[in-house]
Amino acid sequence: MVRKRAKIESMSTATSIIVSDPDIMGGTACFRGTRVPLKNLIDYVEGGYPLAEFLEDFPTVSRDMAIEALEEAKNSLLARIA
Repeated sequence: MVRKRAKIESMSTATSIIVSDPDIMGGTACFRGTRVPLKNLIDYVEGGYPLAEFLEDFPTVSRDMAIEALEEAKNSLLARIA
């Protein structure tokens, strides 16, 4: 039950998936627990690469983490233009 609760909490905000720490990659926004910048995922999407290729190239990022980050980016963009 605790595991399900943690999942729900992490889905409520990107700050649980994306962190910016001055001691990690100079404060670049990265996936929590990795040194993979969020920008890398965005660059892959912009370049037309499939999510599977990003995940293969950055195995420390789970599919759930990538999807959650993309959902948060979508929600943020939609909130700005609505």
